[in-house]
Amino acid sequence: MYTLYGSDHSGSAAIEMALIRCGVEYCVVKASSWEKNTAEEALSRLNPLVQIPTLILPDGSVLTESAAIMIFLGLEYPDAGILSTNASVRSQQLRGLIYIVTNCYASIGMIDYPERWLGSNQKASLKALAEGATHKLYQQWETFSDIFHASAAWCPQAPGGLEMLACVVTRWSAARDYLRTARADFYASLLEIDHYPLINHVVQNHWPSTCSGQQ
Repeated sequence: MYTLYGSDHSGSAAIEMALIRCGVEYCVVKASSWEKNTAEEALSRLNPLVQIPTLILPDGSVLTESAAIMIFLGLEYPDAGILSTNASVRSQQLRGLIYIVTNCYASIGMIDYPERWLGSNQKASLKALAEGATHKLYQQWETFSDIFHASAAWCPQAPGGLEMLACVVTRWSAARDYLRTARADFYASLLEIDHYPLINHVVQNHWPSTCSGQQ
């Protein structure tokens, strides 16, 4: 049994998709740094950064970081399709997973919590940082589209770990609203991923008002 610490609308949605794809038993514990409850206290003991997703493996060990969890599941369950069995394709999927967490995640953190970077409560400075990070995030998604969308690593018809993570992270900071016109083909492929039955099930649980991912 896997135990997934996560919250609605969060990156834990991508890990739920992967766990379902792997066909393993798991339970979800609702916890996050913004939900003050006993589960949040337990999460802080497991992961001092109090970040989600945090996954407890059947042997009791703790795994954090979205890309690391996705890669672990892909390697642990090679027949699940989280990662390709083709080494060349898999290398680019790994590249894409790390791209999202090192680039897009960082920008989203600045957008949501600019005070953590500035150490200041000056509204003008916080606004300027958030606006700059938003512009940077949109550029990062454009670059992601340019690199991966037309590659063998991107397969919206049979989504794996890369598509699952992108499906979730593009929902934040109005990225999809931007991509609808900036990278229309990539945006259309995200909608195709959304409607894949397994993914649609998780999307509806986390974002019940929409299956297209508009935020």
